[in-house]
Amino acid sequence: MKEKKEPRAKLERKNILSLAFWTGAWVITMAISTFGSLYLWESNALLSVLAILLNFAVGIGMILANIRHLNSLDELQRKIQLEAMGIALGLAVVGGLAYSSLDQSNIIGYNAEISHLVILIGISYMAAILIGNSRYR
Repeated sequence: MKEKKEPRAKLERKNILSLAFWTGAWVITMAISTFGSLYLWESNALLSVLAILLNFAVGIGMILANIRHLNSLDELQRKIQLEAMGIALGLAVVGGLAYSSLDQSNIIGYNAEISHLVILIGISYMAAILIGNSRYR
C-alpha cells in the first residue's frame, strides 16, 4: 500500500511544479504583453500582437498543466478544487456582470476594471480552498 502512495505523491509533486512553472511563465508573458508597449517597444502594434499571442499560447499551456494537476489529485482534493473553481466562476460571472451593470448605469463613480474581477476570482478561489480543506478534515 505504501508503494502506491509514493508514485502518486511524486506525480502530484511533478504536476504541481509544472503548474507553478506554467503559471509563472504566464504571469511573465502577461506583464510583457501589458507593459511592453509602454516601456520596451513604444506602441509597435506588431510586437504587441506577438506578445499577446505568446501570452495566449502560454496560457493554454497553463490550462493544460492545471488539468494534469487536477487529474493527479485524489478524489477528495479534486472535489475541493472543483468546488472552489465552481464558486470562483459563479462569483466571477454573477459578480462581474453586476459590477459591469453598476458601471454602465453610472451608479459607481469609476470604471469597472477587469483587474477588480481578477482579484475577486483569486480571493474567492483561495477562500473556497481553505474552507473546503477545513470542512473535509
